[in-house]
Amino acid sequence: MSTDNTNVKTSGIGFKDKIGYALGDVGSLLVFGLVNTFLQIFYTDKLGIAPLIVMIIMIVARVWDAINDPIWGRIVDNAKAKPGRRYKKWLLVLSMPLAFSSILMFIDVKGWFNFSNAACIAYAVISYIVFGMLYTGTNIPYGSMSSVITSDDKERNALSVFRSVGSTLGGFGPMIVNFMVWDKVDGVNVLNSTKLIIGVAILAVLSVVCAILCYKMSEERIVFERTEEKKPKGETKRVVLNLLKTRSFVIISVVGMLFLAAQMFQTTYNMYVFKVFFNKASMATLSTVCQYLPVAIVMFFSGKLVKKFGRKEICAYGLLFTAISFGILAVIPINAFDKGILMWIFLAFSLLAGLGNSFIFLMIWALANDSIDDYYVRTKSHDEATAYSIFTFMRKLGQTVAAVIVNVSLIIIGYGQSEDWVPTAADATSMYYQSIIIPAALSLLMFLILMFLYPLSKRRVEELQVQKEALLSGKEQVEETK
Repeated sequence: MSTDNTNVKTSGIGFKDKIGYALGDVGSLLVFGLVNTFLQIFYTDKLGIAPLIVMIIMIVARVWDAINDPIWGRIVDNAKAKPGRRYKKWLLVLSMPLAFSSILMFIDVKGWFNFSNAACIAYAVISYIVFGMLYTGTNIPYGSMSSVITSDDKERNALSVFRSVGSTLGGFGPMIVNFMVWDKVDGVNVLNSTKLIIGVAILAVLSVVCAILCYKMSEERIVFERTEEKKPKGETKRVVLNLLKTRSFVIISVVGMLFLAAQMFQTTYNMYVFKVFFNKASMATLSTVCQYLPVAIVMFFSGKLVKKFGRKEICAYGLLFTAISFGILAVIPINAFDKGILMWIFLAFSLLAGLGNSFIFLMIWALANDSIDDYYVRTKSHDEATAYSIFTFMRKLGQTVAAVIVNVSLIIIGYGQSEDWVPTAADATSMYYQSIIIPAALSLLMFLILMFLYPLSKRRVEELQVQKEALLSGKEQVEETK
């Protein structure tokens, strides 16, 4: 049974709240974007870790996350906190350790300290898992904050948009660093460890600044005053099972996983495509820019489209547009153009695909909030942090899905099998087509899932809003959930 007494001040957010909340994801993506952009290629090219081992490292980290993430969720849900600091206090507590762990991940222990291959692998496992634990510890309460900043559907939609814009801005940090960390040695692109660690350190410091500003500028309006009643045995299991019985939550978690897998695959694999196929590694940043640049346009009219058509609907058709864009690019013959022109054609269609992706990129957190509202209305229980812990785990599982696809692709062509490995023309062409077909397939799959399986249509979300407000205002009796 939920033992919360809810004091409700449900709405009234201002521009300060929106900017403050957005800054939380700016800081988050400054460090998480480093993992998206550099970690895979840093492991293979600087630490000399084989793609198969990289894939195993990612899988091991997710096995641990399956234990760690729900524990974090219950810690955050049950921890004592002063009114108005239930979630945001964790930003102050963990932002500096998270920044420090992100720097540790990118220390070139092989080049600088002559670590053996086994020692490099051990270092990679430990530093990556520690980073993941700290990232979860900040991301779960940060994601949960939107549910207590406001209960108004329109204001939550605005927070989701601002969060996604913050994510985009934070993602530009690693992109800028990417322009600066590549050297050309005998005509080959080589990652410079010293330049990389300097860039990582700068972004890590900025992430702490953003976390502090988020804490100071965001207000938690909905305050849950917890009683000292002892939680019944098996409470965590009950909450998790109830979440897994909530169809909307399970489906949007799967979509969140697939969407992050598609994003991370493109960001990570395109580093290799631009290095091997186009022979312009620093230009890989532009392919990532193309993923996020349309967000700056779509954000201005996404609210009107949501009001008219609904979140589920515009996100689904946006994903279909992305799949079609990549599909057209896949049938363009590469031999009809030289590599320079083909690179710009690739970037142009990546921009179109990014336009389609912008809707779900902006709305994914609002969709998650809708599903958590669905859970709340069904169970009458406030377990937002636990719900976000599972949602966060599923998104991190998407990171592993991307890592598996990337590394299997590299293993097939023999990338990194020896220090003098040289790709053939067939290897390079295979990489190019995989960078197109795989995100096209993932986008089509997400369209089908959202359109035909996700139950929260525009009408149903409107009904949930009325039911939720009735519960929060005390018009309905909060019942025990068995």
